[in-house]
Amino acid sequence: MAARITLLDEARIGLRSLLDRVEDIAAPTVRLGVTGLSRAGKTVFTTALVHALIRGGRLPVFEPANSGRIAGADLKPQPDDAVPRFAYEDHLAQIITQRQWPASTTRISELRLAIRYAPRRGGMRTLTLDLVDYPGEWLLDLPLLDMSFADFSRNSLDLARDPARAAMSAPFLAALAATDPASAENETQARALAARFTAYLAACRGERVAMSLLPPGRFLMPGDLEGSPALTFAPLDLSGETAPKAGSLGAMMARRFEAYKNAVVRPFFREHFARLDRQIVLVDALSALNAGPAALADLERALDSILTAFRLGRNNIASALFRPRIERVLFAATKADHLHQTSHDRLEAILQRLVDRALLRAKAEGALFDVAALAAVRATREASVNRGGTLIPAIVGTPEAGQSAGGQRFDGLAEVGVFPGELPASPDALFAADGGFIGLASGDDADSDFRFLRFRPPGGIGAGAALPHIRLDRALQFLLGDRLA
Repeated sequence: MAARITLLDEARIGLRSLLDRVEDIAAPTVRLGVTGLSRAGKTVFTTALVHALIRGGRLPVFEPANSGRIAGADLKPQPDDAVPRFAYEDHLAQIITQRQWPASTTRISELRLAIRYAPRRGGMRTLTLDLVDYPGEWLLDLPLLDMSFADFSRNSLDLARDPARAAMSAPFLAALAATDPASAENETQARALAARFTAYLAACRGERVAMSLLPPGRFLMPGDLEGSPALTFAPLDLSGETAPKAGSLGAMMARRFEAYKNAVVRPFFREHFARLDRQIVLVDALSALNAGPAALADLERALDSILTAFRLGRNNIASALFRPRIERVLFAATKADHLHQTSHDRLEAILQRLVDRALLRAKAEGALFDVAALAAVRATREASVNRGGTLIPAIVGTPEAGQSAGGQRFDGLAEVGVFPGELPASPDALFAADGGFIGLASGDDADSDFRFLRFRPPGGIGAGAALPHIRLDRALQFLLGDRLA
């Protein structure tokens, strides 16, 4: 990590950390980062976590709540006036009243919660929880700080030329083949090439492909930077060791790549990411399983890249004051409610296998890790379906409109019972002997319906009622239990 940031960045981080710790003496605070790649359910998780702390509910594994030591939790004004507030009330209304999932996270947002609790040794205290919700794609940008434009181009083109991405990258690579990096800089050419590159990244994110490693992250969620030069570049097929000549297209692209790092990546690291105490990384492993072995392999590379971005380890006095570290990281496979409970542990085992290689390197830093399969808001319930005189385990819910299975197309209104299939009893069944991926059998042909349907939020939840969930209490215990002891 030291190579990724300048001495000035370190000084700024150290000063901000010192100020945070001074405030922490008067009001103990935990900054929890919530992230995940596209469609992993970041917004739903953050909404459900806040609702569980405010409204309570059935949380048997979350000891402070189960033992009755949490007296209450209230929303407070967020600490950073320049950062958007997480729209908790709007998201909750969408889930409960409209039975719609909130839109995906496209920007950073924050929410502050004050938790009043009784420590085990008596008395009453308050823990301030600052939730920082941000897109996981931004996390995948952090390794760019270590790269030159030549490094970025080489890595990006290696990915684009992978057989699993060939169909999506073909238009971009064709345009690239007709591009001379030594030609004079040209705004029209730069914009056209950047548009082709962005279209390729967007295609890789589609459900049937479900690739995860897609930097630069802001190309797919540009926000107020859309159309800026910092987002108008693309990797080039460079040759030789010399830097692009001044005034050339190559020099123009390299300059904009550096602008992207300085205007987008570095401020995110310095102002937000470097200040986190705890982190949960949500993973949509089911989409990768749907898409096949190439998507699983890409997800593993993405998780590895995410973990290397963290500044991990237990904090001592010096690090807590000047160079804070992330002490706890939870990797959570979401949408466990799309499976019968018999597969929940199996989904967790698959995620554990996906992050094993990365965790072996990171555990030496002293941070604590856990892996869980969960559903922050449970959209289904379990039942048994009679098929040919045999009762088989099934899930019951309302599939989103347009979903289909077994030749039936759903309208988004009626509940149905679905046999979602079973994950293998051992994750080894998904992995070849050489460490590659085998994937799940998905039907008679490549165009068969997805095995795992998407469901609408459950109906019949009152405004004051607890949200149904799977293992949200386990996540709360790992992330916050020790701070509420």
